[in-house]
Amino acid sequence: MPLPSRVTDLTSFDLLLSVAELGSIGRAAAAHGMSQPSASERLRLLEARVGVVLLERTSRGARLTTAGQLVAGWAAPVLARAVDLDAGLTSLRADRHSQLKIAASLTVAEYLLPAWLIALRTVSPDTATVLTAGNSAHVAEQVLAERADLGFIEQTDVPAGLASRVVANDELVLVVAPAHPWARRRHVTAAKAAATPLVSRESGSGTRQAWEHALRAAGITESAGPLLEMSSTTAIKAAAIGGIGPAVLSVHAVAADLATRTLVRIEVSDLDLHRALRAVWPSGRTPRGPASDLLTIATRSLTNRADRR
Repeated sequence: MPLPSRVTDLTSFDLLLSVAELGSIGRAAAAHGMSQPSASERLRLLEARVGVVLLERTSRGARLTTAGQLVAGWAAPVLARAVDLDAGLTSLRADRHSQLKIAASLTVAEYLLPAWLIALRTVSPDTATVLTAGNSAHVAEQVLAERADLGFIEQTDVPAGLASRVVANDELVLVVAPAHPWARRRHVTAAKAAATPLVSRESGSGTRQAWEHALRAAGITESAGPLLEMSSTTAIKAAAIGGIGPAVLSVHAVAADLATRTLVRIEVSDLDLHRALRAVWPSGRTPRGPASDLLTIATRSLTNRADRR
């Protein structure tokens, strides 16, 4: 049921209690951050709503009438409960802001996010982070369903309903085991690569979408189906190292393997395999709290890498 009109203005009742405590409308007004004329007007309106005189005004100050003392006694516990309500609302907001839910593609989750989270810990040490890793399509679904505050994707096209910001640059690389025939040539044509079944991520993966997008951009509309689909970057690397077939992965994922020559990089002519990694969040909203901090950290790392080049 709606509150009666006489009790909706809690500030006026709080002002009345301050007059009782401080003995003056002027001092009560100062305690509430308002002018004395404004405080006097609020108290007169309160008396009009209640229908009785609540204050005795004198040249030396003001004091509550008998009716005023009764009203103040009834109002005090109501005002205390209002303070409790505000404290509860504040704690809910603080609890929500102290937990950051992130959804990230596998490349970002495994190779970039750990350093960002370490940096976040220094600026927001009390934030508890919950991470869900999956392919880019799954990440977008999590953010759109508000099950994640911030997402990180690899796919070229940003799904409808999401705003985005580039946080890292990446490059896809075609890799094979050292015993693979391509390892001796070190390069293949885009048409040859497209016609060869690869060890591949599953449908919905940002890496797979980026590879297919690069082929289409090069005018290649048909390509061989996957030799083997796997949902783990680690599993794909193991399959490629084991000689099952070529694979396309982020350069972040295979940097150590290329350095130790457990995998060999194959250059693909006429194919641009560079891509941007993006942070995403619901359109029309601005990330705030720890989500905003993490976005700033990720974006700053992109700027720092560009400066080093």
